[in-house]
Amino acid sequence: MEFLIDMLSQLPTRRFLRPLIADVAVVAKCHLSMLYAHEKGRLFAQLVDLLQFYEGFEINDHSGTQLSDDDVLQAHYSRFQAFQLLAFKQVPKLRDLALCNIGSIHKRADLTKKLLVLSDMELQDLVCNKLKIISEKDPWTGRRDFLIEVLVAFFEKRQSQKDAVNALPLYPNEQIMWDESLVPSINYSGEGCLALPKLNLQFLTLHDYLLRNFNLFRLESTYEIREDIQEAVPHLHAYINNEGDTSFRGWSRMAVPIKEFRITQVKQPNIGEVKPSAVTADVTFSISSYRSQIKSEWDALKEHDVLFLLSIRPSFEPLSPEEAAKSTVPERLGLQHVRGCEVIEIRDEEGGLMNDYTGRVKKDEWKPPKGEIRTVKIALDTAQYHIDASELAEKGAENVYGTFNILMRRKPKENNFKAILESIRDLMNETCVVPEWLHNIFLGYGNPSAAQWINMPDLLETIDFKDTFLDASHVVQSFPAFQVTFINTDGTENMHPSPPFRIKLSKKMREISHALPGNVNASDTASKNNMVDDEGSQKEKLKVETYIPADPVPYPQDKPNQNSVRFTPTQVGAIISGIQPGLTMVVGPPGTGKTDTAVQILNVLYHNCPSQRTLIITHSNQALNDLFEKIMQDVPARYLLRLGQGEQELATDLDFSRQGRVNAMLVRRLELLGEVAKLARSLHLPEDVSYTCENAAYFWLLHVYARWEQFLAACVPNKENPSFVKDRFPFSEFFSDTQQPVFTGESFEKDMDAAKGCFKHLSTIFQELEECRAFELLKSTAERANYLMTKQAKIVAMTCTHAALKRRDFLQLGFKYDNLLMEESAQILEIETFIPTLLQRQEDGYARLKRCILIGDHHQLPPVVKNMAFQKYSHMDQSLFTRFVRLGVPYIELNAQGRARPSIAQLYNWRYRELGDLPYVHEEAIFHKANSGFSYEYQLVDVPDYRGRGESAPSPWFYQNEGEAEYIVSVYIYMRLIGYPANKISILTTYNGQKLLIRDVISRRCKPWNIEPPCKVTTVDKFQGQQNDFILLSLVRTRFVGHLRDVRRLIVAMSRARLGLYVFCRCSLFEQCYELQPTFQLLLQRPDKLALNLEECTPFTERPLGEAGNIHYITDVEDIGHLVNFRLEHLRQMQSMQYYAPHANADAAPPETGNGDIVLDNAKDGTEKENGEATDAVNNDKIEEDTVESKDDTVQEVNKMDEGNVTREDKMGEESADEAKDKMVETTAEVAIENNIVEVNANVAKDKMDEENALSKGVEQD
Repeated sequence: MEFLIDMLSQLPTRRFLRPLIADVAVVAKCHLSMLYAHEKGRLFAQLVDLLQFYEGFEINDHSGTQLSDDDVLQAHYSRFQAFQLLAFKQVPKLRDLALCNIGSIHKRADLTKKLLVLSDMELQDLVCNKLKIISEKDPWTGRRDFLIEVLVAFFEKRQSQKDAVNALPLYPNEQIMWDESLVPSINYSGEGCLALPKLNLQFLTLHDYLLRNFNLFRLESTYEIREDIQEAVPHLHAYINNEGDTSFRGWSRMAVPIKEFRITQVKQPNIGEVKPSAVTADVTFSISSYRSQIKSEWDALKEHDVLFLLSIRPSFEPLSPEEAAKSTVPERLGLQHVRGCEVIEIRDEEGGLMNDYTGRVKKDEWKPPKGEIRTVKIALDTAQYHIDASELAEKGAENVYGTFNILMRRKPKENNFKAILESIRDLMNETCVVPEWLHNIFLGYGNPSAAQWINMPDLLETIDFKDTFLDASHVVQSFPAFQVTFINTDGTENMHPSPPFRIKLSKKMREISHALPGNVNASDTASKNNMVDDEGSQKEKLKVETYIPADPVPYPQDKPNQNSVRFTPTQVGAIISGIQPGLTMVVGPPGTGKTDTAVQILNVLYHNCPSQRTLIITHSNQALNDLFEKIMQDVPARYLLRLGQGEQELATDLDFSRQGRVNAMLVRRLELLGEVAKLARSLHLPEDVSYTCENAAYFWLLHVYARWEQFLAACVPNKENPSFVKDRFPFSEFFSDTQQPVFTGESFEKDMDAAKGCFKHLSTIFQELEECRAFELLKSTAERANYLMTKQAKIVAMTCTHAALKRRDFLQLGFKYDNLLMEESAQILEIETFIPTLLQRQEDGYARLKRCILIGDHHQLPPVVKNMAFQKYSHMDQSLFTRFVRLGVPYIELNAQGRARPSIAQLYNWRYRELGDLPYVHEEAIFHKANSGFSYEYQLVDVPDYRGRGESAPSPWFYQNEGEAEYIVSVYIYMRLIGYPANKISILTTYNGQKLLIRDVISRRCKPWNIEPPCKVTTVDKFQGQQNDFILLSLVRTRFVGHLRDVRRLIVAMSRARLGLYVFCRCSLFEQCYELQPTFQLLLQRPDKLALNLEECTPFTERPLGEAGNIHYITDVEDIGHLVNFRLEHLRQMQSMQYYAPHANADAAPPETGNGDIVLDNAKDGTEKENGEATDAVNNDKIEEDTVESKDDTVQEVNKMDEGNVTREDKMGEESADEAKDKMVETTAEVAIENNIVEVNANVAKDKMDEENALSKGVEQD
């Protein structure tokens, strides 16, 4: 069955297989089989239903075009009318059927009843001879039930696919939630088939694509909700009291007992529908038993939050262990019903409205909630309510809505499934118009390179690269296959070219600009390029035009920022492709400058196509903020807009949210009107011209521009007078406040250029005022914000989750954009990649989107899908980026990394085609020095059993390794004692259980010594996209390799470190894993015992990289523990001596810190200046509600203890060795001073005055 479904769901095979399946009547025979009706045949029955769905899918099998509802209905009526005509002529017994209205008999029950009048022979003759639906040689033709089934299935009216989706509840219920064939448990082994759709390379139609994603996303959400219910309900300890009602002994953070539930309104159905248009209810509960923190969480409920109503009815007697083992999860929990709902409003005990954002409660009227009783007005799922009401009326089923006794909530960041499902359903109900150039590739058909820019019409023939190239040699290096010649704007050759440059793309450049297409080996491409390079005669001339940039501006703040990145030829190729129409795919290995390339594409695109608007989409807020902070330097702030909750994380004083941009525009308006008033004063005119933007516009036309035209006319006959511009420039008084005189009076040409620059400054003022005029006319904040988003902003940035959540709002506002740039696209679910392409309404049936730029790395971790069945069987973790790569769509792979030492980069660069190093990592001294205290810059450390055991699992999939945790924390303390800053060290692991264990060990061992915790203690999955100088990595497992067998996770783990990587694992296990061989063969070339250099006791060393020095091997966990404890004890003794020294001799200098082997922070670390606000505990991290969590290792584990938050990422800049050394020396000096002034033992202090004197003198002497 699975094979047949797969063949029918792909157009090339469907064309030939579907007639065969219909001729043999496979579906009808399956429906009549014993297995279909048997209780153990549930999976088979679901597969048969799926096969029937694809057999009748609404598509033209030959042309591949999707059939509309009208087409399907017309075909059904035509087929039935032909049947009626045949029955009227040749089957007298069916005369009633022939004369009936089609609408009264095309349902299954009615049609079956009409056919019962025929005998077996008449039925066989009708089906096999007259209608020729099946062959008369079929052995099943002797069965009457088979013949009727074939006939009814052929002529019955099928439900429209759109109607089926619209009738489907968006919230899961208890039936689908515990159906193992639809929502398998996490321990799916990959064997056998499931009744699930698959996300393969090809799809039948856009509707098929959306429907598969809709079903899978709905089931994945159902699985996550099921896990939350199984976590929350057991803590309630439900039991049956003496009155026979359900009571609760316990409590749960996420679930609260319901005091009262009542349905308040059921609205009439809309025209053409049977379900109610709305169903609302009130739920009352108490939060009196919770502590303040949990109360605040419940009080934070707001409009559109999703809640769940549970009906708990436990068994009267507790289940025995044997009964519990045999029972299902709902039976063990006593769970009867589950229904979802959406918050409309929440009120306190006195009826006061809480958390209202609709404007009904003004800010100055807001009051804190009163009492501890809360009433939530909720909207129930109308489709589910109709189903429940129908079963109650027809079958006498239980009234579900009278049994609810628990209200459950979920974490906000994980609870946005309903809005995304609604967006997908809206897309299925619309006529989706994907750009014509992308349509076939998107469905998986046609020429994979058809959407490449070289095959697109309306190309940009000449591109102004602005500050892309730093100098002329940079241009020559960027086009090695061409003979570059520089010309002036008049066509003459320029012997001394300087940026900026314009380039006219030649035909040959179109052929070779994509150095690494997806379906060509790197070696072939390289040999082709080398051949062109070697044969100079074959090189085509490339004319690069140099031009004088815009007229000099009078004020320094008006000068644009200049790019300082020397882009590689591959990056230049990506920039050229990105600014041309079509699809651009950029594969960015770790550290290759994906963000810089994306920013330069946006910069060049903005200046070459200023009228077009660009939408930026990323997977995480962190990546979005990194991109946004860089684009701010190239594009004026008034054209930038950042949507979503992560805007607060931007490292800038400017507010780029909608409200912040509106306020900024209003403030800017006042500033500009002040400039207009100043200009009016300089021209001796009344200042009322600066009253409004409209007045300023008239002032510009009547006085400013008129004077400029008169000035230009007067300049024509006076070009020989060098002081004419200086004497006659009409706005000289306005520019009298510049730092240097604007005009020299020595050269007419230079002064004229300066005058044009001044006039450009004035025209910019009035241009901005014209843009501010709308904010002057629109009075409400909402109107101004909407205008800003739909008209003013040229670059709008948001996360993929925010785009999916707010799609309906964007359509209502008329949001438009021409270009789409998607960063981290290999980490985004396919449907969350597709939705941002359709955030705008189509114009006359055509898509407005001109460019789609996807940047990602399919060799790193894929999107997070927690259920293994959906991940492995349905391929739900396949991103659109990865699918395009598999389809052979050409892509550009950046080929030079500038993050890590070249030796560390070798641990992962084997996975990429030609990943080399930027000159920076070979030239900077910091990459040539060894890591102080360590013999090697990277090393694999074998960790034996600790206290008689290796890995452990306190709960399923929750792996821990105490030995590796103790080892890593000891090494971290050793590094801190040497002087390594905490913000330069991160500890990573592959499992959540180990992450929490390491945090516990750090808390236990570091807090007594006031050692600041490391920058990050997190999982490899969550750390994707980040980096740090030194990484300590724990692989945890000692029995099985686990999910590190996925090479993509290994690549992420190996590529996070810049200067030092130390891997702690069971060597004998991982060295045998075939998939990991390329990396572990390199690691095993060095000793598997930690090699330290104990002679180096400061964070700096002059020892060159590659020279191990005097090696001291650490044998096991106890050995490193003894070393660290010895140094800590030595530190305590030194600090005691430092305390007594000032008391013994106030004039004596405090003792030195020995050889520098103990440098520790007891109060603060001086690196707070670099790292921002220091973290007191690694568990107190900030989170945004609309952020889709970075890759989590819950792909194979159920994390019940997740503290779920991610600390603020440190922005780690690449610095030279001298700069790093200066900073480190400064930090060491500050820490040493603090060591001298910290009191270690308060019991030895004689009195407070002596202590203060000692402290002050110690600081002064140091």
